[in-house]
Amino acid sequence: METKRNRYGALDVFRGMTIIFMIIVNSPGSWSHVYGPLQHAAWHGFTPTDLVFPSFLFAVGAALSFTMKQWKNWSPSVVWAKILKRTALLFLFGYLMYWFPFFKLGQDWTVSSFPIGETRIFGVLQRIALAYGITAALLHFLGTKSTYLIAILLLPLYWIVLMVFGAQGLDPMSLEGNAIRALDLYLFGPSHLYAGDGIPFDPEGLLSTLTCIANVAAGHAAGVHVQRDKNEKNKRIDLMLLGATLFFVAYVWHLAFPINKKLWTSSFALLTIGLDLLILGFLLALLPKDKMLPRWGRFFETAGKNPLSLYLLSELVLITLSLLPVGETNLWGSVYLKGFAWMGANLGSFLMAVVFALLCWSVGYIMDKKKVYLKV
Repeated sequence: METKRNRYGALDVFRGMTIIFMIIVNSPGSWSHVYGPLQHAAWHGFTPTDLVFPSFLFAVGAALSFTMKQWKNWSPSVVWAKILKRTALLFLFGYLMYWFPFFKLGQDWTVSSFPIGETRIFGVLQRIALAYGITAALLHFLGTKSTYLIAILLLPLYWIVLMVFGAQGLDPMSLEGNAIRALDLYLFGPSHLYAGDGIPFDPEGLLSTLTCIANVAAGHAAGVHVQRDKNEKNKRIDLMLLGATLFFVAYVWHLAFPINKKLWTSSFALLTIGLDLLILGFLLALLPKDKMLPRWGRFFETAGKNPLSLYLLSELVLITLSLLPVGETNLWGSVYLKGFAWMGANLGSFLMAVVFALLCWSVGYIMDKKKVYLKV
C-alpha cells in the first residue's frame, strides 16, 4: 500500500502545488500591488501565473486515468450518469460561487438585489466541469486513441474558427473582435459575461473550452504513462522530452497564432501541456516510488487530496472579506493595510496571500487527518 502511494505521489504533489499556487495568485493583499510573475499576461504573452489553471485541468485528466478503471464493468447509462452528475455539480458550484452571497452590499452597508439576470455563467469551475465532462465521455465511449486524436485535431480547428468567425471588421485576435466573445454575446448577452477587462468578455467562454480538452487529455495520457510497468528513469525522460518538444512547437506556432490565455489559443494549450509534462517529469525524479515523500512533498500532497474543498474555501472566504466594508476599503483590504502593508506594498501583498494559502492548507490538513474529502 505504501509503495503504491509513493509510486503516484508525484501526481498528488503536482495537484497540491497547483491548488496552493492558485490560492496565492487569486488572493493578493491588494490587486494594486502584485509582483509581475504573479499577474496574468494582459493579452498575448505568458507569465508563470498563466500556468495555474491549465495545470489544474492537467491534474483532472491525470486523476481520470485512475478513476476510469472502475467504469469498465459499468453499463453505459451508469457511466453517463456519473459523468453528467459530476459535470453538473462542478458547474453549479462555480455558478453559485460567483453569485454568492446572492445580494450586493454597498460601502454604507446598504443591501441591494443581485438578480439572476446579472450573474456570470462561465468561470473556472464551470470550465473544469465542461472540459472534464467532454473528455471523460470521449475517453470512455470512443477510447483513448480516438480521444487523443480528437484533442490534437481540435487545436488547428480552433485556430481556423478564431480566424474565420470573429466579429466583422475587427481583428479576430483582439479583445473586442474575437469569436469567443461574439458567440457568448449572441448566446448569453453582455449581462452574463465577465467584464473585468473593461468590456463584456469571458476568458472562460464557451468556445475556448475546445482547446482545454487537450489539457485534460494530456493529463490523462501522462497518468496512464506513469502507471505503466516501465523503467522509472525512462518514464520521466519520456515526459521531459515530450514536454520540451511541445514547448518548442508552441513557441514556433506563437509566431502565427499568439500564446494567449484569455483566448486559450492552441499555442497556449501546447505550451502549458509541455510545461506540465516537464514539471511532472521533474517531480518523478525528485520523488522516486520506493522512498517516502519528503516533508515538502507531504505538505503539497495534503493540499492535493482536497483541491476542490480548498479552492471553494479560499474563494468564498475571499469574497466574504472583500464584501464587508471597512472605512474606505473592505475587511480584506483593511487586514492588508494594517497587518502587511508595512512590509512594503508588493511584499506585504504577496505575504498576505501566502499566509492565507497556509490557513486554507491547515483546513485541508485537518480534513485529511479526519479522512474527510469532498468528491463529486
